[in-house]
Amino acid sequence: MEKKTGVYICSGCEIGKSINIEKLSLTVTGEQNITVCNNHSSLCSVEGYELICQDIEKEKLDCVVIAACSPRVKTGIFDFPENIVCERVNLREQVAWCYEPGDEDTQMAAEDYLRMGIARVKNISIPQPYIADDISSDILVVGGGITGITASIGGAKAGYTIHLIEKEEKLGGWSGKLYKQIPDKEPYNKLIEPVVKEKIRDVEDNPGINVYKSATISKISGQPGKFDVVIQNGQEQKITVGSIVASMGWKPYDANALTHLGYGKYKNVITNVEFEEFIKENPQRQLPKSILFIQCAGSRDKDHLPYCSSFCCGTTLKHAKYIRDLSTEALVFIIYKDIRTPGLYEEFYKEVQKNDYLFMIKGEINEIKEKDNRLEIIVKNTLLGDDIEITADMVVLATGMTPAGTEDLNLAYRLGKGLPELKYNFSDSHFICFPYETRRTGIYAAGSLRAPMDIPSSMEDAQGAMLKAIQCIEATKRGEAVHPRSGDKTYPDLYLERCTDCKRCTEECPFGAYDETEKGTPLPNPTRCRRCGICIGSCPERIISFSDFSINSVSAMIKSINVPDEFEEKPRILVFVCENDAYPALDMAGRKGLKYSPYVRIIPVRCIGSINNVWISDALSKGFDGILQIGCKPGDDYQCHFIHGSELTETRGENLQETLETMMLEPERIKTEFVEITDYYKITEIINEYVETIEEIGPNPFKEM
Repeated sequence: MEKKTGVYICSGCEIGKSINIEKLSLTVTGEQNITVCNNHSSLCSVEGYELICQDIEKEKLDCVVIAACSPRVKTGIFDFPENIVCERVNLREQVAWCYEPGDEDTQMAAEDYLRMGIARVKNISIPQPYIADDISSDILVVGGGITGITASIGGAKAGYTIHLIEKEEKLGGWSGKLYKQIPDKEPYNKLIEPVVKEKIRDVEDNPGINVYKSATISKISGQPGKFDVVIQNGQEQKITVGSIVASMGWKPYDANALTHLGYGKYKNVITNVEFEEFIKENPQRQLPKSILFIQCAGSRDKDHLPYCSSFCCGTTLKHAKYIRDLSTEALVFIIYKDIRTPGLYEEFYKEVQKNDYLFMIKGEINEIKEKDNRLEIIVKNTLLGDDIEITADMVVLATGMTPAGTEDLNLAYRLGKGLPELKYNFSDSHFICFPYETRRTGIYAAGSLRAPMDIPSSMEDAQGAMLKAIQCIEATKRGEAVHPRSGDKTYPDLYLERCTDCKRCTEECPFGAYDETEKGTPLPNPTRCRRCGICIGSCPERIISFSDFSINSVSAMIKSINVPDEFEEKPRILVFVCENDAYPALDMAGRKGLKYSPYVRIIPVRCIGSINNVWISDALSKGFDGILQIGCKPGDDYQCHFIHGSELTETRGENLQETLETMMLEPERIKTEFVEITDYYKITEIINEYVETIEEIGPNPFKEM
């Protein structure tokens, strides 16, 4: 049955000054089967909203098209009943504010965008959320260090049942091995008892936390809302949880790689971890008369750990405090590249500096050698400019932090047992926008598994990860997506009768949303899905769709655009932009009054990795002279909100070239560019330069057909 659609055109915010609203309305009513078409000076006002609501009730509308401001603004105002399909057409930021007022090309752009909006609502449907059966509200926390303990306490206080697994026979992790801890409040000249001791008592006394010690995980299968977990701790236990916090912690950098600093060569060269253990486990604590600390031992070093581990400087200052508190005679030397003590640690640093028996020297270690059972350390590049030589009885290396790894999760995913990792083996995430999320939906990394952290940072991180784990459970109960399309109730629908078992969807999904049969047929796990649509772009048979994002809906938008026959006057370029960086950048360009070519027509997509070759073929067959794809930045420091959607677009370029060769077209007619959300100046330059390139190449030969 034909949908009843209402179109509403706003003339406010300079839209009416740039566009002939009456002519735009006639275009709609003359071309489209529209039930009602109304104009208003301010659709976002109470009167404008009530006008739409009255028409919905009176005319029994199924769809509403609002031609006004960007869909990224005023989302709370244009909030209609769930049974209404609502489409926002961006006439303000991407027409009125970026093109010349009253110009013919401005009017043509407005008409095309309205046609595209109407075409889209005719080819989408209201999402029917996927509600999984028997969703569990329990949460699994893996790792019983300070991060896992803090996360467990927070989750239990929020009313959720927590299952805390620790592979050792007691809780505490590295924090449980500390003698003392750096103070986080006044007085800063006194070390405090490790906070983990009290936290352990809180966990063991909390009836909402089930603790499994000396335990390992044999297998985790399933999806958010229903992860099936097999635990081994002397016997096999099976539990079901809704989400998971991974807090397996860290391990020290292997000091055996630091032979140039004397480790393994001289018995009096030890690590900061070994020194902490020595202080805690030896009640007599017969300290040497002089101890030298070497900062960044293997850290901030291209041959070892290129990053700063954040805790080492504070730990060395704490160790210096140990020595001065335990011995009135021992000398302490600290050789540093930089001392990094952010926040309140700076106060502790100042207190430690006051001691007259502590000598801090900025420089680099040139050589360490042994003489008469003592160690001679030669330091170069000092602030004084001269090399100096120090004799010490012991050298302590401030070694860095490396992540413990996640293979022990034993995930039953086709993409691997652990969480995907960055090049330094820390758990991967979109570190700017979504710091806790991993590529495995419903599994959240926290603490030093995610990045080098000290104790207070790990505790704060634990709370954030637990909140995300709770949000995931509640969103799954509602059938909604989590980050970055929070609230999206769509999910992938597969027409498997036409599936050729090519495995592209299962291999290219960044989040492991698909398992597969032995034959290769995809097995969807809907609640793992982040709704990026990359599987749509991957599928050569076009069997995957979402209720409001599909091959047909975008193809209809492309085919609705009026492509002039005369290239010399009106070339047309189709621009696909990702909704997370490129589209917002265009909106900001409009707000700043930046101009770009009115010959482009913009279609936002969930990710440029979701672009299917069918859309490319449709556009070229329609007569578009060029196609520009703009997405988030790929690479090691990727910005793509869906991990590798932009990267996939690059690798799929070979297939696009084959498409162009088949159609006897120049390769320049398709181009891919990458921007950040702040690149509003750059994105307008990219568009204008590409339009110039197309004008030089000439018209698409399909225009004449």
